[in-house]
Amino acid sequence: MTETLEQVKEAERERLYPSITNPNWLVLRKRRELFRRWLRDSLPKDPLILDVGGRIQPYRALLPQESSYFAVDLRPTPLVNCIAAAQQLPFPNDLFDLVLCTQMLEYAPEPACVISEIHRILKRGGVLLLSLPSVFPRDADEDRWRFLPRAIRELLSDFAAVEVTPEGSSIAGFFRAVTICCHVFAKYAVVRTAVSYTLIPVFNVAGWMLEESIRSSNDVFAANYSVRALK
Repeated sequence: MTETLEQVKEAERERLYPSITNPNWLVLRKRRELFRRWLRDSLPKDPLILDVGGRIQPYRALLPQESSYFAVDLRPTPLVNCIAAAQQLPFPNDLFDLVLCTQMLEYAPEPACVISEIHRILKRGGVLLLSLPSVFPRDADEDRWRFLPRAIRELLSDFAAVEVTPEGSSIAGFFRAVTICCHVFAKYAVVRTAVSYTLIPVFNVAGWMLEESIRSSNDVFAANYSVRALK
């Protein structure tokens, strides 16, 4: 069933500006901060942008209005311009200034093929912004992969420069794991709602306060990674 524009927009808002009841609040806030900074530093005038896996497009709002924005996905939504597999992108070489690929690569049968295609369609000097899960439960039958910093760098070895940044330290990773467990194991809808408005906000705030006060650089239990790669 195709999602409506209203449903897609709601998902977009919750991804970019998550509510405190969202079990992913800690990592989504950090990703927004990283992407906002990287986009501010990475874009030429009138950029041509591709969103691979762009069903929701949460980070489009961070881009300048004069951007030309295209989205490709296997699932149609009112925001998707092209239905295609990321392993075979229907675009010529050296076309895009920026490619976004967020929380999609874990579903790809061949992540290296996706990265190769993205590298092919990026202009020289173009930028890939990527986000990938590291510690996260399986959330769909199509879910295949988890990624660590060394594997990410090897996957992106054809790029001229790669910056891999955890979306929070191990402190945030621990509290994010707790909130996800609360959400997953709350079996009934009424229990899940109660947990969302009681325990999850408490753990989110506790994780954020500890992150801010300790400023740990330990990322061995980081939940997610964001990446900026330059071709």
